[in-house]
Amino acid sequence: MELLNLKECDINGKKVFIRCDFNVPMDDYGNITDDRRIRSALATIHYCLDQQCAIILGSHFGRPKGERDDKYTLAPVARRLHQLLKIDVKLAEDVVGESAQTLARELENGEILLLENLRFEKGETKNDPQLSAALASMAEVYINDAFGVSHRAHASVEGITRYFDNAHKAAGFLLQKEIQFFGVLLERPVRPFAAIIGGSKVSGKLEALINLLPKVDKILIGGGMAFTFLKALGHDVGNSLVEDELLGEAIHIMNEAKQLGVKFYLPVDVVAAEKFAPDAMSRLCSVQEIPSGWMGLDIGPATVRLYRQVLNDVQTILWNGPMGVYEMDRFARGSNKIAHFVADSYATTVVGGGDTADLVQRIGLDEEMTFISTGGGASLELLEGKILPGVKPLMK
Repeated sequence: MELLNLKECDINGKKVFIRCDFNVPMDDYGNITDDRRIRSALATIHYCLDQQCAIILGSHFGRPKGERDDKYTLAPVARRLHQLLKIDVKLAEDVVGESAQTLARELENGEILLLENLRFEKGETKNDPQLSAALASMAEVYINDAFGVSHRAHASVEGITRYFDNAHKAAGFLLQKEIQFFGVLLERPVRPFAAIIGGSKVSGKLEALINLLPKVDKILIGGGMAFTFLKALGHDVGNSLVEDELLGEAIHIMNEAKQLGVKFYLPVDVVAAEKFAPDAMSRLCSVQEIPSGWMGLDIGPATVRLYRQVLNDVQTILWNGPMGVYEMDRFARGSNKIAHFVADSYATTVVGGGDTADLVQRIGLDEEMTFISTGGGASLELLEGKILPGVKPLMK
């Protein structure tokens, strides 16, 4: 998939609108706790500054209900951008109102304007043409560098592209990198290629699993979704999370893997607890011996050893979804051990965003991975074989 390239776009001295993904985690006091998404956009911003552009940045943050809510202001993002770029970053008081329009109109080359939270406008998530047109009217060139929201047909992501021809729109460096990485991963990976798929539900990963089966050599399952597969095989999994309506699909996926010669691995032991709570009584048991009424909340040490052995000879590892309830320290050990092994591996290691990226960052292994995607939902849709709404208009 070849995208319209920013370096082939004539942006010198022009006013550019860059859609970024600054939806970063913050604490209760408005302090940014992880600025990776902001730092990921710097390459594109610096390139535009070098081309003497006037830069308008747009992003959403959180889920305000289509109206101004100071809890979701982008003021902390503007401060962090100022610290990282070492230049002044103007913050508009609104998105397409008088403040934004005036500041955008008066913006000089080499200056940066950050619009307020795009989701303060109801039309953003509804892909409203009027909002798209108003945003487009501020600039001469549109650049999408927000991979994390490119699976959404929103006004600033998909709708706005209709107001720019191919000579005046492009993918930013981050978006380009994400699409290229997943393209290589799914079309010509170095083999053996293993996918570690976790998370709570099969339903959230069903299409990704089906699309990955013909492309991988091994699939390792963890997290809550493992119990749907285990129950489908006839195991009594107690009160573990199970999607009964997908038991047939689970059997189909395992049969398909067998036919394709793909090795399919499930946990052999789990850390089970009597309830879903950090202080719950827990015990280690095989998947055949989960106590009645208890639930599996993490993979056990035998599974960790098995998965490490399975991953020993692979050359490419894709990891999407934790192995247990990693937010609770007592049920994070399995995920942490797998993370350390993947980080130490000589394989090309790709982490598929979302919870997995959060887990890896929490334990300080983010620098050890080959590539960490900035978008959970977007990366999952790529794994499902879909073309993202925000990417389609930027394809050559």
